[in-house]
Amino acid sequence: MSAGIVQAADTIKVGVLHSLSGTMAISETTLKDTVLMLVEEQNKKGGLLGKKLEPVVVDPASNWPLFAEKTKELLGKEKVDVIFGCWTSVSRKSVLPVIEEMNGLLFYPVQYEGEESSKNVFYTGAAPNQQAIPAVDYLMNEVGVKRWVLAGTDYVYPRTT
Repeated sequence: MSAGIVQAADTIKVGVLHSLSGTMAISETTLKDTVLMLVEEQNKKGGLLGKKLEPVVVDPASNWPLFAEKTKELLGKEKVDVIFGCWTSVSRKSVLPVIEEMNGLLFYPVQYEGEESSKNVFYTGAAPNQQAIPAVDYLMNEVGVKRWVLAGTDYVYPRTT
């Protein structure tokens, strides 16, 4: 057995798919740093299931089509076992077909608009029924607000919410 095969069997490869450049880097770089910190901490404790975690970081550069390409690279070329990534709904939606086609696993870290589910994605953030709707219910029932406006920027989450 070659050393490469032994090495691969002794590690769990963790893909990190967050923008390190472009407009979203200001938000996503901290998530990349957090994943790397958690990988380091887990490795100090002996890894996971007796295996060391090996991070593989790519930069989709705040470019939504590039998110899909980088996902193919992580799953195909790099053979990662799991991906932590995306910030915006449009980046998640661009990688979803790739994740499903290649049977990958994505941990999506922020709130999302709901109306989507996949056996290949852990949606770890709140959906509107957990965030916006309870806030509106509280304003109506506890504060007595009768009229309001939900304002948001022009992208998927605010439009759907």
